[in-house]
Amino acid sequence: MNRKENGMSHSFMVCLPMMLFLCLCAFAFAAPAPFHLKCEYLVNPLGVDSPSPRLFWQMESNVRGERQTAYRILVADSEQALNDDNGDLWDSGEVKSDRSIQIPYEGNPLASLETCWWKVMTWDQDGKSSGWSEPARWTMGYMNPDDWNAKWIGWDEPGQQPADETRRLPARMFRDQFDLHGNPKKALIAICGLGLMELHLNGERISKDVLIPALSEYEKRDYYMMFDVTKDLHKGANAIGVILGNGRFYAPRQDVPTFTRSFGYPKMILQLHVEYADGTAQDILSDGLWKVTTDGPIIANNEYDGEDYDARKEMPGWDKPGFDDSNWNPVQLVSAPGGVLRAQPIHPIRVVDHIKPVSMKELQPGVYIYDMGQNMVGWCKLRVEGPAGTEVTLRHAETLKPDGDLYVANLRSAKQEDHFILKGGGEETFEPRFTYHGFRYVKLTGYPGRPNINTIEGCVVRDDFSTAGRFQCSNPLVNRIWHNIYWGTQGNYRSIPTDCPQRDERQGWLGDRSAESRGESYLFDVSAFYAKWMHDIEDAQKENGSVSDVCPAYWPMYNDNVTWPSSFIIIPDMLLDQYGDTRLIKEIYPAMRKWIEHMRGYMQGDLISKDNYGDWCVPPENLHEIHSKDPMRQTNGELLASAYFYHDLNLMTRYAKQIGRSEDAAEYEALAAKMKTAFNAKFLKSEIPQYDNGSMTSSVLPVFFGLAPENLRAALVDRVAHQIMVENHGHTGTGLIGGQFLMRTLSNYGHADVAWTLATQSTYPSWGYMVKEGATTIWELWNGNTADPAMNSGNHVMLIGDLTEWLYEYLGGIRPDLSDPAFQRIFLKPTLVPGLNYVNASHESLYGKITSDWGIKDGLFHWNVSIPANTTATIYVPAKSANEIKENGKPVAECVGLRFLRMDAGYALYAAESGNYTFSSVP
Repeated sequence: MNRKENGMSHSFMVCLPMMLFLCLCAFAFAAPAPFHLKCEYLVNPLGVDSPSPRLFWQMESNVRGERQTAYRILVADSEQALNDDNGDLWDSGEVKSDRSIQIPYEGNPLASLETCWWKVMTWDQDGKSSGWSEPARWTMGYMNPDDWNAKWIGWDEPGQQPADETRRLPARMFRDQFDLHGNPKKALIAICGLGLMELHLNGERISKDVLIPALSEYEKRDYYMMFDVTKDLHKGANAIGVILGNGRFYAPRQDVPTFTRSFGYPKMILQLHVEYADGTAQDILSDGLWKVTTDGPIIANNEYDGEDYDARKEMPGWDKPGFDDSNWNPVQLVSAPGGVLRAQPIHPIRVVDHIKPVSMKELQPGVYIYDMGQNMVGWCKLRVEGPAGTEVTLRHAETLKPDGDLYVANLRSAKQEDHFILKGGGEETFEPRFTYHGFRYVKLTGYPGRPNINTIEGCVVRDDFSTAGRFQCSNPLVNRIWHNIYWGTQGNYRSIPTDCPQRDERQGWLGDRSAESRGESYLFDVSAFYAKWMHDIEDAQKENGSVSDVCPAYWPMYNDNVTWPSSFIIIPDMLLDQYGDTRLIKEIYPAMRKWIEHMRGYMQGDLISKDNYGDWCVPPENLHEIHSKDPMRQTNGELLASAYFYHDLNLMTRYAKQIGRSEDAAEYEALAAKMKTAFNAKFLKSEIPQYDNGSMTSSVLPVFFGLAPENLRAALVDRVAHQIMVENHGHTGTGLIGGQFLMRTLSNYGHADVAWTLATQSTYPSWGYMVKEGATTIWELWNGNTADPAMNSGNHVMLIGDLTEWLYEYLGGIRPDLSDPAFQRIFLKPTLVPGLNYVNASHESLYGKITSDWGIKDGLFHWNVSIPANTTATIYVPAKSANEIKENGKPVAECVGLRFLRMDAGYALYAAESGNYTFSSVP
């Protein structure tokens, strides 16, 4: 072969080995390139309407001590410009910083619908450059209200008006046909469809998102979603189709079980912006020329009761050009819902998993009960073949009655029932669009012939954010409890955190999530999710500062209670600690301050008594009751309210200092000091010691919040431990309020073994009791198998308390060092308790994956630790002596990346650089 036949000269081939060697050397010594680029917590988001989006990236390296010392960001208005290293929108230059999260864009002003391409380069501790990351992008939404030229359209007539409270309207179907004069270079649809929407283009459904858009305080804020539909359009005739369901906009109830706000009939607004290669553009807008019908196959829908679908009424081609819509009505131009249109800032809801039934039983002829094996949230996919007009019914419930039929009493008025009417002619499939259910069991009736185990399949539905960690230990019961927490938590994500997914409620109760939200951050990436909910609360706030106990305030409960609305103050602290979110503090600080000032008006004698719910759901003595009736286990409402408000003031002091409001900080500090004095003067009996009547919660709150004198705190916690182990025989005696701080308080004062007893308890009341009784999620009540069905959900989060956080931060030993939040500095300190032989825990922080896998065997402690690049950790190795500790089989003094600090209460403390470590010691 001629030396030039393959395009290489002889001299090039001679040099190739040397070039390869140089490339390999360069690769070996280059700093790791940044990866996992995100904008506003999302990957390549569409519809960003912040003028200064925040950017994030991670580093990945197995080299110990790998850290960032500088970065450079390029943002360009095209992919080509970015490839040419032309940051025509923003070139940050080399910035000396180790931060790789929450970096605000500081370039040129961004225009509506502009696509921004970006990449980042970092320098490591040796000054070596990583080279550029892979490119990422974000697309701006509509930045100004004037950018919206479309009209709100709808059909403000029932179509079918039920006589009862179920309020199940038929779905609205909209369509529009339009022509494009060329193939688009770029095409973006922005759409807000209230309550729920499904978008189609040219015969195809756009996106796998379900139950969209996100819930909101509709009169203040309405979320639109943006989709890139460039590949879905073509020159010539095209068609858009939209289906609208009720959602919460057209409320599923009016007065059952309480007054529920409703906002009108479903409505929508849509803008399609098309750009062509020749530089021209075209906009397709929702307007009075669109068509609508309520005579489609979804003949009834709402979230509580289910969906009725008549396949005989399907209209093939309704979402394609050329469809005969002469029988459809012209749309009505309707009023706007009243809120500002904002891009949805969180992940959409999607089907995230599928579950096959574990059993099918014929209860009686033609009636079949399926067991999904797991209490889940979502719906069932049905496969069926039969004659036209056959009606198949699926009803859903969490538990069964003794006779094997569904137990539905705890659903109250919610039907949780889907109906499918066949069109005939072959196998058909059905999934509801505009409802969801909480269930483990499904009753199938009306099926033509005999079904089998594969006739239905469970579709698990939740907000589609990523998981954030794992947990496993040597105790099978604790592992099962963790499983129940995971499934219960994910089942109550519905673009807001809900209390339950099955009965006629499903509301965003604030009190349920004050401390639980911190534990949730170890299960899922809830950064954007909870920031969005804080804005929901802000939107629901009254002008006088009052905050509803439920937000969005679909149940308007403006009771001016302290404990439930305190979530508005407490949860931002979690977002600051876990994710370093300081922007949210700035955004909602005025609203938080307004609530504080409003509640100060109720103070008397430097205390506050506004409490509505007490220590909700203290375990009752009678297994058929909901609340304890023992006055010694109930906690004084003024004590609860004052303790919480004191905690709120301390958090507000932190926030005020964070954003430079020094005068506010001083004011809150002074008021907190007065409250502390008044609180102890009224409630503390220092000679015992105890607070008020001595209930567990009356001790836990003053200790955890720092109200109790420092010299009495250990004794107060000793009292709680005695109450648990002696008076309650190893069981809890707190309700929702005390339970949110109980496990940590016990462990902080030397009683981790008592906390472990609670975690592993299997008799009433306990999490293990729920497991023993067959629960696969967490119950609303400790006695959920026997209590009054009026308030007895099988899937609630409020009784989790701080257990999740305790599992990760104490048993796993992973927690943020608050001197540098978001886990850039990490504390790794496992808590060893008798009977626990190993723990495998991990957490996906914004900086990367943190792992803590430890075990004890033959008296030796073994611990594998991973610390992400660009972070450091303080490591607590359980040991009698630092001299006995080895890392990877060698004395620690010989190991790179570790510096001994001191011995402290049975631990050897080390300052650790990033990397992987393997410790062994004698604890």
